[in-house]
Amino acid sequence: MENRICKLFGIQKPIVQAGMIWCSGWELASAVSNAGGLGIIGSGSMYPDVLRLHIQKCKQATNKPFAVNVPLLYPNTEEHIKVILEEKVKIVFTSAGNPKTWTAHLKQQGITVVHVVSAVKFALKCQDAGVDAIVAEGFEAGGHNGREETTTLVLIPQVREAVNLPLIAAGGIATGAQMAAAFALGAEAVQIGSRFVASNESSAHINFKNTLIQLNEGDTQVTLKQLTPVRLVKNKFFNEVDAAEKRGATPEELTALLGRARAKKGMFEGDLNEGELEIGQVSSQIKEIKPAAEIVDELMKEFNETILKLTGL
Repeated sequence: MENRICKLFGIQKPIVQAGMIWCSGWELASAVSNAGGLGIIGSGSMYPDVLRLHIQKCKQATNKPFAVNVPLLYPNTEEHIKVILEEKVKIVFTSAGNPKTWTAHLKQQGITVVHVVSAVKFALKCQDAGVDAIVAEGFEAGGHNGREETTTLVLIPQVREAVNLPLIAAGGIATGAQMAAAFALGAEAVQIGSRFVASNESSAHINFKNTLIQLNEGDTQVTLKQLTPVRLVKNKFFNEVDAAEKRGATPEELTALLGRARAKKGMFEGDLNEGELEIGQVSSQIKEIKPAAEIVDELMKEFNETILKLTGL
């Protein structure tokens, strides 16, 4: 496919794998890139030296473009940016912060910069900051969500109308038909997280992967709205947080309950009771763990079939 996103990244297929903490290492990123999409290393769960190792291994595993995602709310951002520059990464996705913070600096080094937004007002800030493209992520998404609670179906056309930047849709997309719907609303690519968590190459613990493919409608919910909203699987930890919020716990109490390394405990170490399990609402449609390349091929096949079906109408 030839469109602005494919040209911008130098990829064949308009599919971007989300840079998810504890799930998006070099193995997944290189597999998606080798399949024709854009793989992303999720730096949010990595120390700077670990990030460097993942970048180097990804370079060895693919000669195709790949990116690094940098969540700006984490403390190691400056060190991560330094590693990215030293390793000459060509594409960076930033999220959870102000796009003006690093965009100009990265672009001065010849890096393509993409920022993730959850509302039109943030898309306009991205345009002012000079980013090369935007990911507009709806409330259905896994992990951290926008406070506005705008769904993908509403968000994409609003962002498309507000800015003329290349636009990537995210949140609630795990099939080719959903991808086609995003394109109908004005997207030029999709960013997919949950579907790639359930891949062979994902660094998520097998316990988490097996839980994901057994989830049903209503098994995830956004919580921790007083801190940073995050969509979680309803497990023992979620129930404790939910009960604390209902009794009016302060942000300090919630922070103490959250503690340290909850996400690592759940997604990477496989503790399904005490761990934080971040996943999207669309997980209820995912029923099988398979290779990332097969996921990419299935997405494109169904996308093309859906477009033909709609054209026939």
